[in-house]
Amino acid sequence: MNLTTPSSPISQDEINSILWKACDTFRGTVDPSEYKNYILVMLFVKYISDVWQDHFDEFMLKYKGDETRVRRQLDKDKFKLPDDARFEKLYAQRNEPNLGEIINEALEAIEDANKEKLEGVFRNIDFNSEANLGRTKERNERLKNLLNDFNDKRLDLRPSRTNGRDVIGDAYEYLIGKFASGAGKKAGEFYTPPEVSELLAALVDPQPGERICDPACGSGSLLIKCAKQVGSDNYALYGQENNGSTWALAMMNMFLHNVTSARIEWGDTLNNPLLVENDKLMKFEVVVANPPFSLDKWGADNAPKDKFKRFHRGTPPKSVGDYAFISHMVEASHKANGRVGVIAPHGILFRGGAEGKIRQQLIEENLVDAVIGLPPGLFYGAAIQTCIMLLKRDKKRNDFLFIDASSGFEQGNPQNTLRKQDVERIVKTYKTRKSIDKFSFLATYDEVKEKGYNLNIPRYVDLYEPEPEININKVQKEINQLEIQLNQVQKEMQAYLKELGYGA
Repeated sequence: MNLTTPSSPISQDEINSILWKACDTFRGTVDPSEYKNYILVMLFVKYISDVWQDHFDEFMLKYKGDETRVRRQLDKDKFKLPDDARFEKLYAQRNEPNLGEIINEALEAIEDANKEKLEGVFRNIDFNSEANLGRTKERNERLKNLLNDFNDKRLDLRPSRTNGRDVIGDAYEYLIGKFASGAGKKAGEFYTPPEVSELLAALVDPQPGERICDPACGSGSLLIKCAKQVGSDNYALYGQENNGSTWALAMMNMFLHNVTSARIEWGDTLNNPLLVENDKLMKFEVVVANPPFSLDKWGADNAPKDKFKRFHRGTPPKSVGDYAFISHMVEASHKANGRVGVIAPHGILFRGGAEGKIRQQLIEENLVDAVIGLPPGLFYGAAIQTCIMLLKRDKKRNDFLFIDASSGFEQGNPQNTLRKQDVERIVKTYKTRKSIDKFSFLATYDEVKEKGYNLNIPRYVDLYEPEPEININKVQKEINQLEIQLNQVQKEMQAYLKELGYGA
């Protein structure tokens, strides 16, 4: 790979700019929810190719140019890259008439060489798809432009050129965020805004040695934020994702963030949970999720005969699956020290019927620890109000913290964002469990029971701002003074008109 060595490490903004420019190849002709796969897979191939080149150069120096020994050493790497699958080899074939087929074969070779980590990851991504990329001529032109964009001499992703920064992981999340913006309502399938993930990770506070699970993991960003919160490599990540292409994104995202031991399953968590051991649900110290909001047709008919008895508190409505996910998450958490954090619509706090009964039982079992109202407009394609519900399996005190954080954010277009100070204030309030005027309230069990087990935050956090008192005497004096001034002006005006011959 004959890249020009930059005089200084490439910045994250430069990388992001190059990658976003590559999207022009598809923008306007392919839906963002589709073309994100092609951009992100090519980013993955470019990265592993650059890492391979870095190791090759390092071993060539170590073994004084003995390529046989170098190749033997590369075969011992934790990640294998077949020679014909390197980005440089793909770029050299950019003018071939069967370019899409060539890229597909390279991806298949990468999978075969790394079955333990990547088996099946590329099965839903077809670079030779006429339906997604157009007829042969247009498809070849788009793929050639894509390879040209990624061949930018500045886009050197070798670790030795990035000073050990996690530039590739950051670039990956940058692109996922940009695609989420363009994908609208579909964005929630694969993306949670990073500051929301960071907030939830800080609230559940995973510790070294703990197992962390996201049963609706999307592209895996929330799991990765939880891993970073641990502060060491002593953790185990688990996830499940129903959408095949989004599952593939999660697998690549884990690899790009050097999380090589994560177990991410592909399947429907509510109807077919795959994170099981000894024919029982696996148990985790931390369970977090941003599941699809109010999922319709989630499988309510199967709930009564669920082999894991996850819905013993009641079956959520067929058309609203929020408490189905919450029920699963609670049952997947350790009874001794499990913590659950879920992002959901505000409706989970006050809706009645079956949901009200489930909520009441969770409260009576002293599992609900806190609810936090989030600012509007944080999520792409979701205008509804959202909240975080925190539950604890080993909760000692029988109180409930309510936080109204709806006014602490930075206005954006199209999306609002949580600022660092907003996140810090929420986390600090949660840890200290203090009532703060117009921000938080620590309620007793009796107070919650008195309100019919309704957890709607405005019932507890009073945001009422009284109207300022009006001093009638002062206002009357001001009116009198204005009338005097008006009378004076009218007299002066009459005098001027008289001088000009217009006065009576």
